Amino acid sequence: MSKTVVPTTETEAPVVWHTTADVAERYRTTSGTVRYWRHIGFGPKGIKVGRRVLYSATELARFDEALQAQALTA
Repeated sequence: MSKTVVPTTETEAPVVWHTTADVAERYRTTSGTVRYWRHIGFGPKGIKVGRRVLYSATELARFDEALQAQALTA
């Protein structure tokens, strides 16, 4: 996985960003599926940086929790 670490301030932990390919690998799907999720408003929320979409590790953890909660209620 290729990660981008961006330091914020001296008191905060650095933010780790993941690419679309990283997210696809994490959820065992294709990059196209992750792009489709973004298109329909499903999946982790990312931010556009130039032509790339990056996803924070915090957002991926939030999405994991949402999937787990959904699985428990089904």
